Amino acid sequence: QVRLVESGGGLVQPGGSLRLSCAASGSIFDIKTMGWHRQAPGKERELVATMTVGGGTTYSDSVKGRFTISRDYANDSVDLQMNSLKPEDTAVYYCNVVRWGQPTRNYWGQGTQVTVSS
Repeated sequence: QVRLVESGGGLVQPGGSLRLSCAASGSIFDIKTMGWHRQAPGKERELVATMTVGGGTTYSDSVKGRFTISRDYANDSVDLQMNSLKPEDTAVYYCNVVRWGQPTRNYWGQGTQVTVSS
């Protein structure tokens, strides 16, 4: 079992910044990827950014150039620096961990609310 706890969400004005953190615990010794997804009201959950344990990254087109994903190895966490935030970024952001396996296994945090509004 992998347990994920997100933090850092909140209310921010357009153009502002937030930094999300996801702390992982449990069976995290064979992780394939860690990353972030988000879900706005009435919308499907979508990928925001992911990172392999080797450091490779993937970003959605909507956040590329504005968001940066990174690992904090000392705390077994993955962070998401969000800059130049737009109202369209408003969503619940979920931490995601994928473990190697046959099949691979997905784990999700409870989510943290990000609201971009003036």
